[in-house]
Amino acid sequence: MNISNNHVVSVSYHLTSPDESGAEQTIEKTAPGDPFVFIIGLGQLLPEFEQNLIGKKVGDTFDFRITAENGYGVYQAEHVVEIPIEAFLDESGKFDSEMIQVGRTVPMMDNEGHRLMGVVKEVGLSAVKMDFNHPLAGRALHFVGDVLEVREAEAEELAHGHVHGPGGHHH
Repeated sequence: MNISNNHVVSVSYHLTSPDESGAEQTIEKTAPGDPFVFIIGLGQLLPEFEQNLIGKKVGDTFDFRITAENGYGVYQAEHVVEIPIEAFLDESGKFDSEMIQVGRTVPMMDNEGHRLMGVVKEVGLSAVKMDFNHPLAGRALHFVGDVLEVREAEAEELAHGHVHGPGGHHH
């Protein structure tokens, strides 16, 4: 069975990305015993990732690259913002120094109530500098892997938008 939309796909892969020097740096690596399992065609993954798997079957290998623009986007300096320190004070006016530390990823909400994840870059006396770019923004992606399993998604999986059973969600 060749991979097409609404199929449950199981792959193992090694994702790398060149660092500043051009050397390939491992970002993520799955194993055949703990594969990445997903439903293709639901718009939940990078479109180019899915496009590169369409037509493949169990036993096929893959080796493709996705540019930063087609991956998680280019790094945008305007997504690095300074937020007034008052936004990080609790009800009693105390700063949460346990949660707000340089390098830590912190869940936030924008003015419209959308959830965002930001990385703390600096903690100052009057503001906290946060980076709301995706951690892989500005980075080219290189996927190398194997197709382990392909099957048609069940109606319930399609309705729920995720895989059930091994490698998937359990209700």
